[in-house]
Amino acid sequence: MPGRSRIALWTAFAGVHAWLTWLGVVVAPAAAFADLDLYRWWMHLGLDWSTWPVLDGPWVYPAGALAPMLLPALASTTSTTAYAVAWCLLVAALDAAATAALLRRAPGTRTSSAGAWWWLGYLVLLGPVAIGRLDGVVTPLMVLALLAGVRRPAVASVLVTVGAWIKAAPAALVLPLLFAARRPVRDVVMPAAATCLVVVGLVTAGGGLGHIASFAGAQGTRDLQVESVGATPWVLSRLWRGDVVVELDPELITWEVHGPGTVAAARVLDVLMVLAVAALLGALLFARLEGRAGEALLPGAFALVVVLVVTNKVGSPQFLAWLAAPVAVLMARPGASPRRWRRAVAGTALVAAALTQAVFPWRYGPFISGEALALATMAARNLALVVLLGLAVAGLAEVVADDGRRAGPGEAAREPSEPPRADLPADAPQET
Repeated sequence: MPGRSRIALWTAFAGVHAWLTWLGVVVAPAAAFADLDLYRWWMHLGLDWSTWPVLDGPWVYPAGALAPMLLPALASTTSTTAYAVAWCLLVAALDAAATAALLRRAPGTRTSSAGAWWWLGYLVLLGPVAIGRLDGVVTPLMVLALLAGVRRPAVASVLVTVGAWIKAAPAALVLPLLFAARRPVRDVVMPAAATCLVVVGLVTAGGGLGHIASFAGAQGTRDLQVESVGATPWVLSRLWRGDVVVELDPELITWEVHGPGTVAAARVLDVLMVLAVAALLGALLFARLEGRAGEALLPGAFALVVVLVVTNKVGSPQFLAWLAAPVAVLMARPGASPRRWRRAVAGTALVAAALTQAVFPWRYGPFISGEALALATMAARNLALVVLLGLAVAGLAEVVADDGRRAGPGEAAREPSEPPRADLPADAPQET
């Protein structure tokens, strides 16, 4: 990457993060960064009153979430502004590491700065929620894991597992890593297990073993959140029906939609998510058996993330931060997928991000109260996510069905007899 282009990108990086920080800290702190004040309060209880989440009672988040919440608390546990600024600096540091990795050229691969530029654009369009939640911490970890996935699966496994102990979603990336690795037990399972043992050991030492899985129970009892894709029919029906209402869950501080069939829909989504993930695992297994596990890693990871967003009964706005990781890596590795498909994915994701910010945080109040324009905007956002799901399935299906006759420019078709080595680029010689 030329020096001037690199300077321009890092200048844009600083500007984007300064802009998002200003929006969250100054312009709309109550709407955009409300969760950060909750994080600060939890750390205040822990540091000043010795009452810690997980260690002293059940918690809605995995135990590892204490770490990123604790670091900004070193700046302040009493000042909302100081804590929020420190949090934004933490996220910016992690994003900088991921951006630098997106720009780094791996041996035997084609690298483009498009991934880094796309990510910056996505952050701007998604808005302050992109950095003002735990999801802003795990997303750069997901980027780093996917970049390391084929050549350094053990590192990728550790990064994904650390991310999963902060917010559960990155755990899904273990699955495509597992199928892409040449030695899955040694390179993926064992590093993940070792990381889990460290976390469990630390929590046990703090006296919180009995609450270490409490986050799973808290998520399982949730109803249909108003922003979720599955809630769209009921949300729109508020325009003409009086028996559909939106209510606040005071414990989880989320808005849920209630009406005829919503409880059943939430339960159906729970089952649908499991079935969809199982189907994707079947596709990844087939790709491995056919010797295309390496090519399936990024499309498979993208498909899994989109499935987790679309079939999720929660559907919080910050979930769209997850999409940034696989799409940014796909854009940074232009030889890993067809150009037309990649552009369709990138463009649709940008539209979904912009529509999300149009509602949250700027018109979230009207959305909750049932304003027609806000409801239509969220419905359009959810439609964009469904389109992304279709693109994800099509992209993975093309890789799985490819018999090796369709090779990219300058690439030879690979023999389908053996999965590619996880510690070598796809075009490197394999062991015999």
